[in-house]
Amino acid sequence: MADALKSEGNKAFSAKNFEEAIDKFSKAIEIEPQNHVLYSNRSGAYASMKEYDQALEDANKTTEIKPDWSKGWSRKGGALHGQGDLNGAIEAFDEALKLDANNAQAKSGRESAQRALDAEGGDPGNSLGNMFNDPNLISKLANNPKTSGYLADPSFMAKLQKLKQNPSAMAQEMNDPRFLQVMSVMLGIDMSFAGGGPGEAEQMAKAKAQENGDGDTPMPDAKPSQTAPKTESKKEPEPEPEPEDEESRARKKAKEEADAEKKLGNEKYKKKEFDAAIEHYNKAWETHKDITYLTNLSAAQYEKGDYEAAVKSCELAISEGREMLADFKVIAKAFGRNGSCYEKLGDLTNAITNYQKSLTEHRTPEILNKLRTAEKVKLNTDKEAYINPEEAEKARETGNEKFKAADWPAAVEAYTEMTKRAPNDPRGYSNRAACFIKLLTFPSAVLDCEKAIELDPEFVRAYLRKAQAFFAMKQFSKCIDACSDAAEHDKNGTNSREIMQQEQKAISAQAEQQQNETEEQTQERIQKDPELVGILQDPVMQNILQQAKGDPKALQDHMKDTRVRKNITKLMAAGVIRMGR
Repeated sequence: MADALKSEGNKAFSAKNFEEAIDKFSKAIEIEPQNHVLYSNRSGAYASMKEYDQALEDANKTTEIKPDWSKGWSRKGGALHGQGDLNGAIEAFDEALKLDANNAQAKSGRESAQRALDAEGGDPGNSLGNMFNDPNLISKLANNPKTSGYLADPSFMAKLQKLKQNPSAMAQEMNDPRFLQVMSVMLGIDMSFAGGGPGEAEQMAKAKAQENGDGDTPMPDAKPSQTAPKTESKKEPEPEPEPEDEESRARKKAKEEADAEKKLGNEKYKKKEFDAAIEHYNKAWETHKDITYLTNLSAAQYEKGDYEAAVKSCELAISEGREMLADFKVIAKAFGRNGSCYEKLGDLTNAITNYQKSLTEHRTPEILNKLRTAEKVKLNTDKEAYINPEEAEKARETGNEKFKAADWPAAVEAYTEMTKRAPNDPRGYSNRAACFIKLLTFPSAVLDCEKAIELDPEFVRAYLRKAQAFFAMKQFSKCIDACSDAAEHDKNGTNSREIMQQEQKAISAQAEQQQNETEEQTQERIQKDPELVGILQDPVMQNILQQAKGDPKALQDHMKDTRVRKNITKLMAAGVIRMGR
C-alpha cells in the first residue's frame, strides 16, 4: 500500500502537482513511519514549493532514520540553502559527499551554495563578471545540453571572448537571451522550474533515476535565490528560459532520427547482421554528429573482420571527439578498440600505443590486460625475429678472438649477442661463463653454466666451468658435485683427466680447511649437514662402508658405480672417510 502511494506521489511530482505529491507521501508515511525515502521525497516536494521550513524538517527526519544515506544530507543542504543558511548548506552537502563522493546532486548543490556565499561577500557586479573568466566555463557549457550548441556559433564565441576581456560590457550583451542561459548554468539555477516544458522535467527525472539506485524518487530540489530571504532587495529574478529557435528544433529532430538509426543498428548487430548494422550507424553519423555512432560503427566493422575500416572509424571518432569536447571515456573506448584492430592486423607497435593512450584517457582493467598481453607477445615476437644462426656464428667467432686477446668485456658483449641470435645454442652461455670467471664474476658464470646445461645436459664443458666457478668461490662441496656430474656425462672419458684434477683440487682444499679439526668437531659438522647424514643412513652405503673397513681395496670396485662414487667422494671431502688413518 505504501509503495503504491509513493508511486502515485512520484507521478504527481513529475507532473509538477506538488500539493498532491505531498498528500500521497504523507499518507504513505502514516503506513510506514520509518521509511526514510518517503520523508526524502516529501522534502523534495516541499522544496519545489519553496516551503523550506517543512523541507528541512523532513530532511532532518530522513538523516535521523538513516544517517549513512547521502541523499538525505543532500536534501538537508538544499533546504538550508533555501532558508538562506549557506554555511549550514555547505556543511550538509559536505556530509553527503563524505558518504558518496559521486553524488552529483550534492556536488552541484555545494557549488551553488559556495557561489552564493562568495557573491554575498563582494561586489555583485564583479562576481557576475568574473564568471566569464572561470577556467571551467567552456567545459560546463559543453556538458549542458541547453548551452552546448552555442559553442558552434562563431558570433556567440566572439561575444564570450569579449566578455572575458571586458566583464563590464556584460550589460550590453544581456539583450542576447543565450547569455541569460549561460548565467543560469554558471550560477547553478535549475531552469526546469522556471517554465521548462514537461519533456524537459521528464528527462531530468530519468537522469536522476539512474543516479538513485535505492528507490528514492528522482526529484530535484528547487534552487533558492542566491541571498537570504530576509533581505528582499537582494533577491535576483530568475532568468526566463531561452525560446527554442529553428536551428535548435532542427538539431533536436536530427538527433532523434540519428538515435532511431542507431537503435536499428544495435538490433542488427545483436543478430550478427554486421553489414546492415554498419549501414544504419553510417546513416546515424551522417544525420547527427555524435561519436558514439562511430564507436558503434567500428565495433560492427571489427566483428565483420574489416579491421582497416574499423581503424579509420576509430580515428575519426577520436579526432571529432576532441573537437566536440566529448566524454573522455568515449574517447578512451575508441583508442582501446583501435588497439584491438591493430592487434588483429599484426601491428603490435600501434596496438600498444593505442592501448596506452586509452589508459591515459580512462583506466580500465580490460585495456590494462590487453596492453600487458600485447607487450608480452611483442617481446617474444621481437626475440624470435632477431634469431639468425649466421649472425650468431659471426658473434661467436668475434667472441673467441676477443677472448684470446684477453679482452674479456668485449668477449662478453660478443657472446651475449650470440645468445640473442641463437638462444638455444649452449655454447654462447658456456663461453660467456668462461669470460665471467676471468672477470671474477663467479655467480654470473654459474648461472650461464646452468643455462647451458639446461639446453644440453650432455655438455661436459659447462659442468667443468661450473666446477671452476664454485672452486673460486671456495664452495668446495658444490665444486665436487659439479665434477661428479661432469664425470657422469663424460661417456667417452674424453675429459676424465681434467675432471679428476679439478675434483682432487677441491678435495685437497676442503681437507686443508678441516685439517685442524678434532674428531668431535668433525662429527658435529657432519651432523649439521643433512646431505651427509642422508648418505650415512643409506643401507647400501652403510654396507659398502662396513665392507671397506675390512677390505679398503673393495672401495675401488664400488666406485665404478657413478652414484656410489659420488657419495664416497663427498664423504672423503667431508672428512668422514680419511685415508691413512
